[in-house]
Amino acid sequence: VQLQAFGGGLVQAGGSARLSCAASGRILSSYYMGWFRQAPGKEREFVAAIRWSGGSTYYADSVKGRFTISRDNAKNTVYLQLNSLKPEDTALYYCAVQNRLNYDTRYAGAYDYWGQGTQVTVSS
Repeated sequence: VQLQAFGGGLVQAGGSARLSCAASGRILSSYYMGWFRQAPGKEREFVAAIRWSGGSTYYADSVKGRFTISRDNAKNTVYLQLNSLKPEDTALYYCAVQNRLNYDTRYAGAYDYWGQGTQVTVSS
């Protein structure tokens, strides 16, 4: 499985952005896809996850109510809609997918394949 993320950029505080992550290869329906982010000098942190089949979603408390994760099964693509952006949302955003089912969706180690990351910079 290969993942390609895109859609980042420079956004003003309070603005919105939409990230996409296109997957090539087979994604088993029982698995999760997730978004993580990493700011300079900080560890990679969980942002959101979605189960490929059924669409169950999970969010970090810091983004709940502002970000929305969704997927298009036909396009093998997962999206992250970022609204009400804050400067502290500035980070390199990564998408990831599991090769084996792991319910600990907030843990980076639960994912087996990673995209290259797309930068989101929020100006104040």
